[in-house]
Amino acid sequence: MKMTKRKAGFIIGLTGNLGAGKTTTAGLFAALGAKIIDADQITHQLIAPSGNCFKPVLKYFGRGILNQGQIDRKKLADTVFRDKKKLDKLIGMIYPSLFSKIKHEITECKKNNQLIIIDAAQLLESGLNQLTDIVVLVKANQALQIQRAMKRLKMSRAEIKRRLKLQMPVKDKIKYADIIIDNRAHLSQTKKQVEGIWQKLQQRNRVK
Repeated sequence: MKMTKRKAGFIIGLTGNLGAGKTTTAGLFAALGAKIIDADQITHQLIAPSGNCFKPVLKYFGRGILNQGQIDRKKLADTVFRDKKKLDKLIGMIYPSLFSKIKHEITECKKNNQLIIIDAAQLLESGLNQLTDIVVLVKANQALQIQRAMKRLKMSRAEIKRRLKLQMPVKDKIKYADIIIDNRAHLSQTKKQVEGIWQKLQQRNRVK
């Protein structure tokens, strides 16, 4: 486990591909007391009409992504997950502002010496891992990922597969991971893994 000493706080980058169980895992860490910085939630704020990414996203993708004056996230997702260039363009427009927001939240959390988790599906692709001390990867087999994603997102198998193809392959993400959480089994097994990791990270966070 590669760990860089910091004066206060400890930053964990949590990532995983669609259907791997990243959000569930983040919830388990939150229940133990971690401060979760949800990149997806911040992104939603940035593309809201009052957000500073609303106008550039609308200008590039057109008014077809609107629904009652707001960017419809499903329409936007349907557009970018069919075209890698458009997905990369969206990331390029949003992530400078996202970085800034996350850095601000990190500064506030460090005042309380909290363990901080940046929950981000595009953690590695966007370079957000540069803000972290370690990277935790949640993984499962693809059949299970597809099954979970279909249930949660109410999408077809073909659509889920298309989205997975546009994400960095798990075998490549493993190269960047300091800790891997195997989320193929029952939730209780995932919880046990999270609790073990939490204890180790709590100990590390106390080292000054």
